Amino acid sequence: MIERRPFATLGGANHGWLNAKHHFSFANYYDPKRMGWGSLRVWNDDEIEAGAGFPPHPHADMEIITYVRDGAITHKDSMGNTGRTEAGDVQVMSAGSGVRHSEYNQENETTRIFQIWIQPTTHGGTPSWGARPFPKDARSGRFVTLASGSAEDDALPIRANARVLGATVKAGERLTLTLDPTRHAYLVPAKGVVDVGGVRIQARDGAAITDVASVDIVGIEDAEVVLVDAA
Repeated sequence: MIERRPFATLGGANHGWLNAKHHFSFANYYDPKRMGWGSLRVWNDDEIEAGAGFPPHPHADMEIITYVRDGAITHKDSMGNTGRTEAGDVQVMSAGSGVRHSEYNQENETTRIFQIWIQPTTHGGTPSWGARPFPKDARSGRFVTLASGSAEDDALPIRANARVLGATVKAGERLTLTLDPTRHAYLVPAKGVVDVGGVRIQARDGAAITDVASVDIVGIEDAEVVLVDAA
């Protein structure tokens, strides 16, 4: 099953400094049919104006992955971590027993991010944060694991039965991704248009995938895609 969730149907709100779209119920957007996808709980598509951002606020018991599409985001937290994550790169925060953090766009341009929340396999634990560059040429024509709950993957660690993958696909190029049909995959093109198992997915649409052992992803245009594979 592959269900297209068009960008135009997403919930969200425009706060001036923040234009947010929500693939799943979040904040004041509630849709009982879109409460999550397996252990994937949140996929927010955020545009943050220059010089603006999220002031310090708390989280607990959630794996929070930030994929930067354009610009950069600067992170600070109550553990003493500070870091700037640029377009194409990824940061991960395991909120564990509790942490406060801020996320600001300190650039002179709009920053665009995907923020992904995945439910952890266990509650509590010491919170942690990390970031890592993932050059786009290293994932050209193939999926690269960006974050994973498996220690076997060369990726940012998360405390969840899930992995976050990224790939760039040229127009006319075909990638075949093997999946466990009992799990839940969710794919969003950050840029470009792809065909996912015969379903045309535009930039920033969602594709909810389950009950398939593999799926072909074909570039209609040059595209940059992010996928979560979750229990």
